Amino acid sequence: MLQKSESTPIRSSTLTRELSFMSDLGARRWWAVGALVLASLVIGFDVTILNLALPAMAEDLHATTSDLQWFITAYTLVFAAGMIPSGMLGDRFGRKRVLLTALVIFGAASIAAAYSDSPGTFIASRVLLGLGAAALMPTILALLPVMFAEEERQKAIGAVAGAAMLAFPIGPILGGLLLDHFWWGSVFLINVPVVILALLAVAMWLPESRSETAKRIDYLGIALSSGALAALTYGVIQAGESGWGATKTYWPLIGGAVALALFVLWENRIDDPIVDLSLFRTGGFSAGTVLGTVVNFTMFGVLFAMPQYYQAILGTDAMGSGLRLLPMVIGMLFGLSSAEKLAAAIGQKAAVGLGFALLAGGLCVGTLMDVHSGTGFAAIWTAVYGLGLGLALPTAMNAALGALSANNAGVGSGVNQSIRTIGGSFGAAILGSLLNSAYRDRLDLAGVPDAAAHAVRESVFGGLSVARAINSPALADTVSGAFVHGLTTILLVSGGLGILGTALAVLLLPRRVGPAPDRIAQSEHEQPAV
Repeated sequence: MLQKSESTPIRSSTLTRELSFMSDLGARRWWAVGALVLASLVIGFDVTILNLALPAMAEDLHATTSDLQWFITAYTLVFAAGMIPSGMLGDRFGRKRVLLTALVIFGAASIAAAYSDSPGTFIASRVLLGLGAAALMPTILALLPVMFAEEERQKAIGAVAGAAMLAFPIGPILGGLLLDHFWWGSVFLINVPVVILALLAVAMWLPESRSETAKRIDYLGIALSSGALAALTYGVIQAGESGWGATKTYWPLIGGAVALALFVLWENRIDDPIVDLSLFRTGGFSAGTVLGTVVNFTMFGVLFAMPQYYQAILGTDAMGSGLRLLPMVIGMLFGLSSAEKLAAAIGQKAAVGLGFALLAGGLCVGTLMDVHSGTGFAAIWTAVYGLGLGLALPTAMNAALGALSANNAGVGSGVNQSIRTIGGSFGAAILGSLLNSAYRDRLDLAGVPDAAAHAVRESVFGGLSVARAINSPALADTVSGAFVHGLTTILLVSGGLGILGTALAVLLLPRRVGPAPDRIAQSEHEQPAV
């Protein structure tokens, strides 16, 4: 081990080279952020844009209901399971290299998905899309602490997080526009020009970086973590379809829990784990990750339910449903543009707390909806909710990422993103199950034939179709009222989580973002490749 007198010149020289390189890079860093924003957009698009294309795909590909479910879950499962090992690969082999490879995979898989001629080939394409997305997101997040000092990092994170967030509601708008004029494959081909632009921008403007601390690849840890996340995600998603008591729900959850426990035990035993569990002893990382997960939980639930409300209750088409999400988008944009200055003025603790308070307030106002509320009322509360999202998420992410050492940036960001993605899956599945349960409990099907009653219980769309078929305005009113009851129930639960998030932000977050205790020392080994 080098003595202080020997190590000081080495560390000083390394740090000088890094500062000189970043100084030479200058404004190119923000062009590089633009490339990362483009990559984040395509990831978000593929989470939501597919839903609008499912009816056309079912007819064209002769897909069963089970096939349609796998069309959606194949992407989410692989995305969630692959993020932690992908973060490690970026740390080891170079983040720019991994990012370029992931973009190529994502673009090629998008083309394959667009021209699939059977359910099997489409599902395989979705798996490849999930692999590409799994490598993209943690690598993107890992680059930001390396590229930016503390005073600029919040702005960069806000840009990337904002792109990922805005892609969720923009996806249905874009998808509706494309499906009005082209075939279903167009919703995947839209990824290709964005990927090409991102490839060019990354190649031109992004510096290479990697962890100089060589680690062995922990294959067993990768298998256990990926298996645990895949099984837990599948079980939670399946709960939304089959209920929590179904064997296809609880066996994956049990298997995932066992794999997760084995993963924790294994990681504590080896010298070079893929996840340094001491990360969770860092207050900023743990608190920021938990709060970001709560945001995703509520956001995925709202994005699952509100398009159904607009189409079933207000009678809009897919395009109209997407447009009615614009107030939430505008609220997000305003929050994202204000988050950095607000955090600098009042501290991240207060900024995240305010974001969660607005988030909770919007959701609680939403619980006052009824079948006659209309678009205007929904626009008000979704705009307030979006404002809260825009303030809370990037600031919480900055708290988490700012607590990471340079050598742990890739793995830590992968852990953060994996947990938040799992939170989103939980949000869609749990809140979706709660909505369906509340909907069915409120239905009054006296006098409705058994076959028709089954269709009514399946979904609000099935219920309204039956009401039209038997010419029963009373049944239509019952179905609409039951669905709105289910919707307000999940908004109430989500609002409660927003209140909890406000309290957690105040109790757990430090007032200001500070670097991890070892960031300065470790950053001396984090050399951009030139």
